[in-house]
Amino acid sequence: MINKKGLTISLIIETESANYGDGVGNTSTLKKMTRGDDTKYTYISRQALRYSIVRALEWDNTPVDAKGKGAQTVVQFLPEATIKDYPEIDLFGYMKTESEKGAATRNAVVRLSNAISLEEYKDDTDFLTNMGLAKRNGNDFNNSIVKSEIHHTYYGYTITIDLDLVGIDGEIEIDNKEKASRINKLLETIEFLYRDIRGRRENLNPIFVIGGIYERKNPYFEHRLQLESNNLKIETIEELLENKDVKENTKVGILKGKISNEQEIIEKFNASSISKMFEDLKNEVNEYYNESN
Repeated sequence: MINKKGLTISLIIETESANYGDGVGNTSTLKKMTRGDDTKYTYISRQALRYSIVRALEWDNTPVDAKGKGAQTVVQFLPEATIKDYPEIDLFGYMKTESEKGAATRNAVVRLSNAISLEEYKDDTDFLTNMGLAKRNGNDFNNSIVKSEIHHTYYGYTITIDLDLVGIDGEIEIDNKEKASRINKLLETIEFLYRDIRGRRENLNPIFVIGGIYERKNPYFEHRLQLESNNLKIETIEELLENKDVKENTKVGILKGKISNEQEIIEKFNASSISKMFEDLKNEVNEYYNESN
């Protein structure tokens, strides 16, 4: 009998202008949200993170087809695509529709939050033109200016995984070695994640990670990572660690030279390097699935 456990990690990354929304006129606008005090924060949507993760894993080969007609057309995974052959729909779920059978769905066993900026957006913008090409034909007088919002900041996001649901879909079940392999490949990708956007390749490697494998499938540290004057607030984290399950199973990784109070973090949470933290997590994933045989 597989133990019902959840893996959750919350991460801080440092990146720039990694997700745009709908533009207005000649202005490219970042995805943003506003809090009750009217402060604005940019974010990278969970869909954008999923897209970058699946592409980096080279799992974006699950066959799809368009269903419906006209404005009601929806692209869905083919009914014959199964979790045995396609890790994407194993971890991130699916909806399949067959005529006379209705829709079949699988909930995601890997869930992502939006990556929300940890520093306020201050309305910074960049102005650019296509002058290099325009001058080639002497058309520089017709070269219009484009405005683009920019935000270089820290972002925080959370990943939660239902370990006992990986590789199981109805009568289909893959072996535990493959389950562990899929989760560990996902963790490796998150450790070295990047995002291609508008001619740039943005580094989404974490500078801080906290989490572990727990009895409760709870995203413990989601919305709990806060920065103030480049210092990580540790009071909320310390309070969460008063719970026995959280205290005994939490691991912390930090990239030195980024967060100002890194020494305090290392001492209070016994933090290791980012690389070691992920390696320890992968070893625990292997142990979990070995014990579940």
